[in-house]
Amino acid sequence: MRSYRRYAGMNAWLWRLVGAAGAVASVVTLSGCLLDADKPDIAIDVPQSYRYTRGAPEAALPALDWWRGFRSAELTALMEQAQTANLDIAVAMAQILQADAQVRIAGATLLPLIDLNGSETASKTSQQLGTGAGSVRGGGGGVSPFSRLYTASLSASYIVDIWGKNQAALKASVESSTASRYAREVVTLTAIASVADTYFQVLEAQDRLRIARRNLTDATRILDLIKQQFAAGTSSDLNVAQQESLVEQVRAVIPIYEQLRLQSIAALAVLVGRTPERFTVRGSSLNNITVPRVTPGLPSTLLMQRPDVRQAEYLLRSSSYSIESARAAFFPTIQLTGPLGYQSAALRVLFGPGAWFYTAAAGLTQPLFDGGVLLGQLELQKGLQDQYLQAYRKAVLSAFSNVEQALIAVQQTTEAERIQGNVVRSSRRAFELSEQQLKAGTLNLVTLLQTEETLFTAEDLLSVDRFNRMVAIVSLFQALGGGWPPAGPDEPLPRDPFATFWAPHE
Repeated sequence: MRSYRRYAGMNAWLWRLVGAAGAVASVVTLSGCLLDADKPDIAIDVPQSYRYTRGAPEAALPALDWWRGFRSAELTALMEQAQTANLDIAVAMAQILQADAQVRIAGATLLPLIDLNGSETASKTSQQLGTGAGSVRGGGGGVSPFSRLYTASLSASYIVDIWGKNQAALKASVESSTASRYAREVVTLTAIASVADTYFQVLEAQDRLRIARRNLTDATRILDLIKQQFAAGTSSDLNVAQQESLVEQVRAVIPIYEQLRLQSIAALAVLVGRTPERFTVRGSSLNNITVPRVTPGLPSTLLMQRPDVRQAEYLLRSSSYSIESARAAFFPTIQLTGPLGYQSAALRVLFGPGAWFYTAAAGLTQPLFDGGVLLGQLELQKGLQDQYLQAYRKAVLSAFSNVEQALIAVQQTTEAERIQGNVVRSSRRAFELSEQQLKAGTLNLVTLLQTEETLFTAEDLLSVDRFNRMVAIVSLFQALGGGWPPAGPDEPLPRDPFATFWAPHE
């Protein structure tokens, strides 16, 4: 009964301490809402539609496997390899594990810390103690100078999170962990876009090599005709030298294109996690690649579709919780501690009646002077929040800009390729007519050289324009955030993304 009264008295004392802390919390709450003050103003104007888009504004977003639209089995295989073997993606995955571990560490502060303790203490006192009158030496009822003490107990400590400091720190870690997942998607999207661009660069180099070799064959054939005319006395040595110069110019670009092809293959190997020595690309031609149709959808959906925007959003959320935690550090810390267990001088009766003991303590610590550390930490978190706010705004504006630039690039490169195709057809016809007139002996050689150079340059530029168009399409897929699931099938995209921006705070 006495133990119960002691426990009841201790419990009442603890509740008085907690009640006093609650009163302080009420005063703080009345003086101003901590959380509302930490909500920054987003202030971003979301356009209703893209300026340079074609078609309906409600068009569907890119498919998750958008690269299949190019109808290249080799490109699809490379994309799948990159998603499983790319080392940048692997690094991002490791960063997710680190972020999850930080969540576990932050969450541990909300739980009590419990330790199991066991000890055996042996001691021997000096025999010189108590040798005065009345002491007994050797035996005959004297106190033994040797003793043992056995202890088995559980010790616990718990910080009462009245001000929400640890809870806010946990929420900040959770938001950072979510941001790390979006960071992985950013890396993944960048990696697969790089795979597509590099693969198309390989095909472009192969096309330019094929064109250069065909042009070399045509120029050599013309050189043979001029040499025949020179042997017959109908052409001059100057004409032979001019055509020989053109042949060598065409031959000189072949090593350059071969270098571009081999270096692109080596770069592609790294993107898919392979060594260049054990990696080959069959390739074919950009002419065999299907040009997919890309629909941008609405600008408002871009805020949910782009992983970099979502990453910036969750970093901003995390910074707001960090401010809340830093502000709560100004208030008192209440810690409850105490051991509970058994203690006895004899091991055989350690867990017997009367051997148990407990100690309960409650402590309150109020920071008074720390040299400005707490204030500095609060100002640091506010500065970080402003940094993440501006980074979020920039991510949104950059997303809109990336889409507009990609739409412009797709339109203009498509038109450039169409026009250059007309140039190639006209130049090819002029070259064929010039060769016929050369055989008939009715053509000025200067005109022949001009038609040759025009055709060779036009065909090479057509390959470049086709490559630029493919890169522009990939850039549009990347700008739209294609290739990852932004929401589940039952989770519709909000019409106003900012309406629920701070929903987790409520």
